[in-house]
Amino acid sequence: MKSTKPYLIRAIHEWCADQGFTPYLAVKVDATTRVPREFVKDGEIVLNVGIEATHQLQMGNEEITFQARFGGKAFPVVVPIERVAAIYASENGEGMAFEVTDKLAADAADIPQQESPPDAPSERPTGKPFLTRVK
Repeated sequence: MKSTKPYLIRAIHEWCADQGFTPYLAVKVDATTRVPREFVKDGEIVLNVGIEATHQLQMGNEEITFQARFGGKAFPVVVPIERVAAIYASENGEGMAFEVTDKLAADAADIPQQESPPDAPSERPTGKPFLTRVK
């Protein structure tokens, strides 16, 4: 079954556009992520993916690609969907966050884990999106 994550990302992006908000994408950077490294802080980067900030924006099921200017220079950006940590409106922080796991760690997690009791509000199922105020 296909992941719902790319569909949810596109939906929040569209919602931001309809509301006149600026959609921001929080990304956990790794070797598969193509972003200007000088703007990466603590392994993360936040990208403005609004219509005015991007050129040739493509939000596919496997990756998000576009061109943007960083420090006045054009740069082609490639973000695998699995590296997206959140998409939210910069104006109010409304959006959706996702758990990002390393592929190797996810492959090693095939061993069943004991689940948290359902009344533990700070826990959420692994890999599932959750609504949140991201700021």
